[in-house]
Amino acid sequence: MRVAFVSLFAPGHGETSARTRTLRTARALADRGHDVVWLCAQWWGGDHDAFDEDGVEYRAVTVEPAPVAFAAKLPAALRRVGPDVVHAVNSPPTPALAATVAGSLSRAPVVVDWWRDHPADARRWYRPLARRADAVTTPSRTTKTRVREHGADGADVRVLPESIDFDAVEAADVDDRFDAVYSRRLDRHANVETFLLGLAELRGRDWTAAVIGDGPERGRIEATASDLRIDDRVEFLGDLPTEERIPIFKGTHVAVATATWETFATDLLWAVACGCVALVEYQADSSAHELVEGRERGRLVTSPAELADEFVAVGDLERRAVDREFASFDREAVIDRYVALYEELVDGE
Repeated sequence: MRVAFVSLFAPGHGETSARTRTLRTARALADRGHDVVWLCAQWWGGDHDAFDEDGVEYRAVTVEPAPVAFAAKLPAALRRVGPDVVHAVNSPPTPALAATVAGSLSRAPVVVDWWRDHPADARRWYRPLARRADAVTTPSRTTKTRVREHGADGADVRVLPESIDFDAVEAADVDDRFDAVYSRRLDRHANVETFLLGLAELRGRDWTAAVIGDGPERGRIEATASDLRIDDRVEFLGDLPTEERIPIFKGTHVAVATATWETFATDLLWAVACGCVALVEYQADSSAHELVEGRERGRLVTSPAELADEFVAVGDLERRAVDREFASFDREAVIDRYVALYEELVDGE
């Protein structure tokens, strides 16, 4: 199958969660033998307008990342590619809208992968984009709800979550130094205070905890732990690579997610796949609760006091180093779902 990815920005312009998701999908398709072309603004040096890397052919539609100019040139670029299916991203929306127009003319179905509503986008373009795409994929039900609010038919919106390497989970060693762990970038949305306040409620109990991650709020968070007089029992480990996080997750009993904003709680997914019991503070702008709803080894809380109560309540649950219930989030399983969607749309043309 020949797949054209349409994304004005590539990871070469700077890494973001959305671009990493797109790159992972493109490379996985290429690894399976699909013909993958990424149409983007040029981010590489030199006077060549195309090159191949890791099985993906990158073609520059424009030199500068200007959405309007990119959208104007995109239909001709797509005609030259001649794809079976187009995989566009929702932000910025004007290139994706141009992709839906070009797809209609060339009879190539267009899938729009909708990571989130970006605050810099002109939201007036979201409604026609949501309605014109042949299908929309989202990482969570929370994002699916947003896309439906923009006018998409719910039947056309598929939840294709973020993924993990489940083989890596099963093969990793176990680091059992901690009883509880928080893992995420420490930015203004992190809300680690709820985690720390919950732990502080349990000063009289025997526990150790880890905070994994770094960011602009780290200093303030460490100061909070000191103010609560639990800094001797909470270890701040900094930004660890995934292969170093996995052993910690496998040896830790409870993983906590309290962030106020989370398109997809990837660190929490790794943790629950590693057997952690998940305690999640419900937040309107976070999808983390979707990983625990209806699961015995997950609890939703709304305050530090409830979090402390649940720490105690889940203490009797067995410790696990792997939870095969989350094997469905393996990278290969999620790519299977992308391919099945592409084939469904192509066969329906």
